[in-house]
Amino acid sequence: MELIHCQGVENVAKAYVGRFDDGSHVEFVESWDPDVPPQDKWVLIVSTLHGCPIGCAFCDASGFYKRKLTAAEILHQILHLVRARYPDMHVPIGKFKIQFARVGEPSFNPAVLEVLKRLPEEIVAPGLLPCLSTVAPSGSESFFAELTTIKERLYPGGIFQLQFSVHSTDDGYRHRIIPARIWNLEQISLFGEKWFTHGDRKITLNFALGVDFPFDPDILSARFDPERFLVKITPINPTARKVSKDMQSVYPLPDSRIRAKVAVLRSRGFTVLESIGNLEENAIGTNCGQYLTGIHKDRLAAGPA
Repeated sequence: MELIHCQGVENVAKAYVGRFDDGSHVEFVESWDPDVPPQDKWVLIVSTLHGCPIGCAFCDASGFYKRKLTAAEILHQILHLVRARYPDMHVPIGKFKIQFARVGEPSFNPAVLEVLKRLPEEIVAPGLLPCLSTVAPSGSESFFAELTTIKERLYPGGIFQLQFSVHSTDDGYRHRIIPARIWNLEQISLFGEKWFTHGDRKITLNFALGVDFPFDPDILSARFDPERFLVKITPINPTARKVSKDMQSVYPLPDSRIRAKVAVLRSRGFTVLESIGNLEENAIGTNCGQYLTGIHKDRLAAGPA
């Protein structure tokens, strides 16, 4: 892989674009938490597909799909960033999070499972925390069955994070935002019952909330066990698709209705994370859904920045 573009700010976030031998591009990101010292937390976010066929309403990476990345191509992204800072492949970070969440639905690519098996062999990292973010496509049951086995064998005791991109408590509305065959809330809940074992991290239900997105605490309470699931609410990031559709995000300035719903969920035992993130990443282009390759394709064709 040839690195052809980088943009960002050290100790905030950096986005990279690499080019493989077949001419295809891949994006990957490293970021830091502004409230945590850099030596205590480092996050890598890697792509698993070249493009994405899902077509989520506020994601700029939707609208085209070329192929699945190989296990070697996914590992190239991770190892490039690790070698640049830790040439001996020993990562002494307290929380070293690797998210399969940049471009592509990871459950479409069995190579992700191979990467998860190989990571402990490739990198010495006591703080390693893989994180897989998914919309839970229908037909992905075998992927998640094997993922469960890998988690239990290689990442037990809370060192694996699973996140479902849910976005609304209304299954019909979810299909408008995520125009694909996906698990309904009941299916996600049933899977969580099988996935979660004592000592695991709670499964994240992620809501990138728009002001008109149905979000009902009663539905969440009826479907999900707060001992196994937590709720994370985030902004809709300022992607080109979000702007073109004039979507209004609830965050970073939630109104009293959202505050009241969050209070209800907490009163019922749910952990609720209101994750606004570092707004500087919006300008850098490293937040979820901000697809650099489409924006800068002319510059990328010219070669390294």
